[in-house]
Amino acid sequence: MYDVVAIGELLVDFIQEDPTDMGKRLYSANPGGAPCNLLAMMRRLGKEAAFIGKVGNDALGYMLRDALISQNIHVENLCFDSKVPTTLAFVSKNEEGDRTFSFYRNPGADMMLEYEEIRQELLTETRLFHFGTLSMTHDKNRSGTMRAVETAKNNGAWISFDPNIRELLWDSEALLREQMTWGFEMCDILKISDSELQWYTGEHDLDRGISELRKIRDIPLIFLTMGGAGSRAYYKEFYVEVPACHMWETVETTGAGDAFFGIVLSRILDEGMEHLDRKMLEHILKYANTGAAIVTSRKGALMVMPEKEEIEAAMIHTA
Repeated sequence: MYDVVAIGELLVDFIQEDPTDMGKRLYSANPGGAPCNLLAMMRRLGKEAAFIGKVGNDALGYMLRDALISQNIHVENLCFDSKVPTTLAFVSKNEEGDRTFSFYRNPGADMMLEYEEIRQELLTETRLFHFGTLSMTHDKNRSGTMRAVETAKNNGAWISFDPNIRELLWDSEALLREQMTWGFEMCDILKISDSELQWYTGEHDLDRGISELRKIRDIPLIFLTMGGAGSRAYYKEFYVEVPACHMWETVETTGAGDAFFGIVLSRILDEGMEHLDRKMLEHILKYANTGAAIVTSRKGALMVMPEKEEIEAAMIHTA
């Protein structure tokens, strides 16, 4: 029934804008949350996508629901909490467009989802099930996420995992490491950034870092993002690397990694994982790098994912 189902956070990103003439700092409200950003990208590429999560029974929660509907993401398992408000994130930027996050989530509605609220058909009738660590920060959502991942995996779905580290949301570094390790043990497809890999393994050499991950479990397919340096795909006994696309000036980077992984997962659903070769993986990385670059040239994330034709036209231009 579904190509992809994702569980996790749906929130409002308040993104810093240019100050007014009076020096007042402004923020624009943008629908966000890594799992839904990823689903929006996959919908652009024609994949049937559904989301499992919880927002507040408030104006922002209904704004987020409407945003998902506008992107043709199935919302039958979007729950509303009458006691806990919708989670907020304030995103500030430096001159290079890199971000710092301040979360209003103590608690936030996304933390309140319980396994009993999850519709089982979303776990048993999907080709791919996606999750990240932000749905594992606290006991209630951790238990629900882990049971959902196990159910989907037991019913034959591929599992994709994006650690998406946000250290300030965790009670301890040890707990974050424990949940990341569990994600590595469960997933078939992993996306991890160079900084996340270095943080987890302590290795600044990326190849040695990947080798350390593979000691936990030989993850079939690993995608490593390296910011302005590009990306890599590790598969079986080899890896390929493709430089970043620099066609556009960076406005801000929110959602770029989600666009990258959404493109990657869409292509893997098309191609399968059994017979990938260097040429195919290089093409997938170039496609994903281009889509991610387009997102960095725009404000917002979920609502501004590029169309398939836009990405392909840019690839022809850079060929």
